[in-house]
Amino acid sequence: MASSNWLDRAIGFVAPVAAEKRVAARARMARIATTRNLYEAASLGRRTQGWRAVSSDVNAENRTALGRLRDASRDMVRNNPFAARARSVIPHNAVGAGILPRVLTSRPERLAEIKGLVTRHFESTDIDADGRLNLYGLQSLAMATIVESGEVLIRKRIRRPTDGYALPFQIQVLEADYLDTAVEGPQPNGNFALQGVEFDLRGKRVAYHLFDQHPGALAGTGRYSSSSRRVSADFVAHVYRIDRPGQVRGVTWFAPVMIRMRDLADYTDAQLVRQKIAACFAAFITSEEGYADPNGDDTGATSASGYPVESFEPGMIERLRNGEEVTFATPPTTADFGPYQNATLHEIASGLNVPYEALASDLSQVSFISGRLGRIEFRAAVDSWRWNMLVPQMLDPIAAWTQEAASVVTGSSEPFRLGWTPPRWEMLDPAAEIESSAKAIRNGLSWQSEELRLQGYDPDEAFAGMKADFDRLDQLGLILDIDPRRVTTRGVAQKNADPNAPDPADK
Repeated sequence: MASSNWLDRAIGFVAPVAAEKRVAARARMARIATTRNLYEAASLGRRTQGWRAVSSDVNAENRTALGRLRDASRDMVRNNPFAARARSVIPHNAVGAGILPRVLTSRPERLAEIKGLVTRHFESTDIDADGRLNLYGLQSLAMATIVESGEVLIRKRIRRPTDGYALPFQIQVLEADYLDTAVEGPQPNGNFALQGVEFDLRGKRVAYHLFDQHPGALAGTGRYSSSSRRVSADFVAHVYRIDRPGQVRGVTWFAPVMIRMRDLADYTDAQLVRQKIAACFAAFITSEEGYADPNGDDTGATSASGYPVESFEPGMIERLRNGEEVTFATPPTTADFGPYQNATLHEIASGLNVPYEALASDLSQVSFISGRLGRIEFRAAVDSWRWNMLVPQMLDPIAAWTQEAASVVTGSSEPFRLGWTPPRWEMLDPAAEIESSAKAIRNGLSWQSEELRLQGYDPDEAFAGMKADFDRLDQLGLILDIDPRRVTTRGVAQKNADPNAPDPADK
């Protein structure tokens, strides 16, 4: 019950109803405060006073921070070995040799036609507007850019059928700097823009406002305008990790660990300078109080040769004079550096959601079990990056552009679609893992096509390759122990391969 004070009593004397409402309101406030304090992190006090607990929208938080974070991240990648390592480790595992397209259609002739176009276009540099990478190299570049800058833009460039490409379009990978963030607020056409991204009244992305060249490019080329132009969202794929609902732009993945990386780099440099300076002092020479140099110089600033001492050299020792004594230096130790670096790198690896051993290239403390457990968790993260970001935001738009281009080239609107097969994971224990897959197929827990896809193979191509090999063996009259149609796993001929062959079970 909330206690009353003299003011409550005075109000109660002249206005009892108002006094009752005042006491009831104070009681409600007390209950709210008690409930809130059940969460220690929600309490107000010395332990929580440094928290930036604000209720701002995700886009309001990003508006002024994205450019600064992006520039700092690029500086780290240029100069910090662990940042450069993280920028390569994530694409190596998420994309690897490439997420392969898989043509899906009901008619075999249509399948062969579209597959030929896709193969010729995607596996050559024709797909790249800059003419340097194939589709799989562009996937890796896009993923690395997302890690470093937080987001990437994939722009479709239409080409004429007479340009000689298998499919008349190319894609261009653009950094987020191309977005004109000055385009903000209500637009003349009734739409609304946030940081260069335009939305219609339903909240659908309808356009991106892009510069013709990178704003950080050298000026004076005379080829481009400094103003941006409106590009329909049908021609742009905006790829980034979505961390909060309603998020319009992506944040660099280094944001949670940027300060830790900088502190570790500064600490490493300080340790190095400390050791260098210590190595320059082999001994210190002190003289008696009041001793004067015979040459009239009592500053000790000249060497035995008469030249001033202006620099330190490893192992440098000054010659003794009368009244001088030597104290040998004790170099500082680095015993505390290893534990600090190890703990900090573990923290950085956790913030980036990558295994410590992959970030630090340190396998000294990894056992088979710990490595396998870490790999399982990393696989889950990689699968999330692939199927929740790369595929729906980048590869599915490319698939839609491919369907449009294929209709132009073939003159047919017969439907097909593209699926995607990620690269296989390297096995930690091939014998055990292959046997496990075989048992899963045999017991109905999986099927061969799915296991082939998990290994990074296109099942249609795998089965076609198997049939071609077996047909060739039959044509040549060869029987190898790798042929499960004719030989068992123990190297014994299958009974149904030769009706006259004895059954090993009868022996």
